[in-house]
Amino acid sequence: MTDPAFTPNCVLVTGGAGFIGSNFVRWVLQQCPTTHVVNLDLLTYAANPESLADVVKRFGVGEDGRYYFVQGDIRDATAVTALLRGEGRETLPGGKSGRVVPRPDAIVHLAAESHVDRSIIGPAIFVDTNVRGTLTLLEASRTELARAPRPFRFLHVSTDEVYGSLGPTDAPFSETTPLAPNSPYSASKAGADLLVQAYRETFQLPILITRCSNNYGPYQFPEKLIPLMITRALRQESLPVYADGLNIRDWLHVEDHAAALWTVLARGRLGRVYNIGGESERANITVVRAILDYLGKPHSLIRFVKDRAGHDRRYAMDISRIRAELGWTPSHRFGEALCETVDWYVTNQDWWMRILSEAYRAATALYLDTSRA
Repeated sequence: MTDPAFTPNCVLVTGGAGFIGSNFVRWVLQQCPTTHVVNLDLLTYAANPESLADVVKRFGVGEDGRYYFVQGDIRDATAVTALLRGEGRETLPGGKSGRVVPRPDAIVHLAAESHVDRSIIGPAIFVDTNVRGTLTLLEASRTELARAPRPFRFLHVSTDEVYGSLGPTDAPFSETTPLAPNSPYSASKAGADLLVQAYRETFQLPILITRCSNNYGPYQFPEKLIPLMITRALRQESLPVYADGLNIRDWLHVEDHAAALWTVLARGRLGRVYNIGGESERANITVVRAILDYLGKPHSLIRFVKDRAGHDRRYAMDISRIRAELGWTPSHRFGEALCETVDWYVTNQDWWMRILSEAYRAATALYLDTSRA
């Protein structure tokens, strides 16, 4: 059983200049011709306005007009409150103010510190952004709905990492799997998940939670496994792989994820958690070798490095709930979509070449300069 279909006039997307966020913003504007999108993003290191250049050109001011960008912090209660009241203004180049943004009737909360390696180096910002930022959004939403009641949904986007690690023969994670995070990143996301659920139980806030598996596709910041390996291989650099490379992840194409998020937002049952996965389990070393083979690069570029602390061995997702209740299923085949992703990085080298020093920062700190197999 699902709740009645919900079609938002305006969606506030937090973190919409990031990897998943930019792809979701693009998907909504292309697929939902009556929906406006307000992108709230602080533009930290992993956010890249260039990822939305085509969106601005097609849907920004002077064109379709349904896309608004606001540079701001989800921890800023005053700014978030203004946006929820329809009193915020978009941010133009140079920091100037533009149009008044429309009042949103949904939040899709994607803004987060998300790289596990960085959470090992510096956990505090993960707790501050992922927990306190989520709390700020929840409290602002609760206050706004008390002031101006209306149909509204708060979709919190989480991760399979909150479930912990699976053994080689364990059943995939379901939505009832107990939370058992093992890294500062996943612990901060689990804390945010629990806050969201608490606001449902205590304040009846109309929330939904999704937990996704590892995303891949265009516009991903090249510190994550797949773009890190592609960009380093293209530069004839060594490809660092943790331990034996047999850690297993379930791979979800970002466009499939975007479609799933909209499906949950529009038709999901309030208060419900939905797992989103690609049903494409692969060992990391298998993915790395496939990238090298497609690029025609030698496997000798692979360099096994010391395993990271708290490294989960396997993730796998049971997506029977979202399939049965909402009819969503992934459409991308991993092998083909991985090759398409490699092609995108080959074609768009200007996009990633300018950010490599920041992209490699965590890798350099943890293993590139100091570790040996």
